[in-house]
Amino acid sequence: MAVQQNKKSPSRRGMHRANDFLTNPATAVEPTTGEIHLRHHISPNGFYRGRKVVSSKSDNG
Repeated sequence: MAVQQNKKSPSRRGMHRANDFLTNPATAVEPTTGEIHLRHHISPNGFYRGRKVVSSKSDNG
């Protein structure tokens, strides 16, 4: 049976448990394209809240 050699301090114990409470990032669905992106960020196609906010090279011609 494994026996610990040194006592783990409360700080180290907290660091060990820190990843137990991680959550997935909040995502949003773009209404015009249906793409999933991070909340409060533009979608990969350059849309934000249904409006085109960033033009790309493919849009110009």
